[in-house]
Amino acid sequence: MNETTPPAGSGAMFDAIAARYDLLNRLLSLGLDVRWRRRLVDALALKAGQRVLDLATGTADVALAIAAREAGTHVVGLDPSEQMLAVGRRKVLEAKLSTRVELVAGDAQSLPFPDASFDAVTISFGIRNVPDRPCALREMRRVLRPGGRLAVLELAEPDGRLLGSLARFHVHEVVPRLGALLSGQREYRYLHQSIERFPHRSAFSRTIEEAGFTRVVATPLTFGACVLFTGDRPEVAT
Repeated sequence: MNETTPPAGSGAMFDAIAARYDLLNRLLSLGLDVRWRRRLVDALALKAGQRVLDLATGTADVALAIAAREAGTHVVGLDPSEQMLAVGRRKVLEAKLSTRVELVAGDAQSLPFPDASFDAVTISFGIRNVPDRPCALREMRRVLRPGGRLAVLELAEPDGRLLGSLARFHVHEVVPRLGALLSGQREYRYLHQSIERFPHRSAFSRTIEEAGFTRVVATPLTFGACVLFTGDRPEVAT
């Protein structure tokens, strides 16, 4: 790696691919990322007037989906990539949701928000890029109100034999090559490597529990190519 190459998984790396990020997501996931995000929003069971924090918000797809689902919901999206946020802010303006969706730069490991200030916290396709995941999860618990919900969406090694093998081939061979071709960036080769290194869903569920969450559930989606993790901050301090 030379001095001008952004660190893998960093905000600077995503700055380099921000302009085509949404298109690449649709193509590389075969459009399934839209369905996966919908499952995440469903899992929140939102109520009018609630405040939601969306980490690794990127171009604000999840933040916009949350705001569109329940009138009156206020969403704060946080991301380390200024260029991704710039794309997201344009989308928020186009959706006429500027009064309910706020996008800010920041680090999931050190959240600039008071304790118990959100009813729900989400992070989609971003937790694997966080260097200190236990620290980030503890921060998520801190800013959640008692009884608040955490929802984490992350890519994973697909399960199964025939269909699982096809999905693994897509992740390991098609995704990095097509991503590099369409974006002109080598960063997409990082994708399959980060998926390989990410813990199995049972191990990551334990990490969530160790950060202080209860009722943790890991739901595999699309042959396990994506996993939805949910957990709650206990009503009583533990």
